[in-house]
Amino acid sequence: MFLGHFAVGLAGKAAAPKPSLGTLFLAAQFLDLLWPTLLFLNLEHAQIAPEPGVLVPLKFTHYPISHSLLLVLGWGLLFGLVYWLIKKDSRSAVVLGLLVVSHWLLDLIVHVPDLPLFLGDSPMVGLGLWTSTIATIFVETLLFIVGLWLYLRTTKAKNKTGNYSFWALVVFLVVIYFMNLFGPVPPSMEAVAWGGQMQWLLIIWAYWADRNRETINYSTTINQTIAPAV
Repeated sequence: MFLGHFAVGLAGKAAAPKPSLGTLFLAAQFLDLLWPTLLFLNLEHAQIAPEPGVLVPLKFTHYPISHSLLLVLGWGLLFGLVYWLIKKDSRSAVVLGLLVVSHWLLDLIVHVPDLPLFLGDSPMVGLGLWTSTIATIFVETLLFIVGLWLYLRTTKAKNKTGNYSFWALVVFLVVIYFMNLFGPVPPSMEAVAWGGQMQWLLIIWAYWADRNRETINYSTTINQTIAPAV
């Protein structure tokens, strides 16, 4: 799941307009930003293991810190709490915490049974959508379109930068998604980890694009429309 996570971040703007899109993306992709760091620290492990009929050529052998349900709930609580301590915005803090947890729920749909529920000797779960390329692309594309629609009905560009930078980000996400799907198998897990860290650039890009956009105030728009008639 790649586009799907960013889709949830885009959709989050409709539920919590105050946080930047960069912060929403950070929450939605928090687990996959934590995971490559843990790989570098040798605290979690995966293998390059292409299998016929499985879309992703990785075998996730040990990643309970970043991807076990119990700790994901904790990460979501911590993310929301830190945001609340900084901004004192309860609504946004709750939405951001839920975005963190949403990552695990979306992974549950696509992963083969390799997601742990807790630390230690845990059952592994996963509904295995990755075993169908067409179904995976359909679900992620649909999620992305819905998330994009929700973001666009919640914000508008303040200037040309807000328009072009955002649409360039959207196109880049789509291109990266299909390159990952149909590109060559990664040469090593170190390359995978570095690729995961590159997502920080997408977060920074989202902060820049969103800085040049503004939230649409529907109540103000309605009042301005009604006022001349009155």
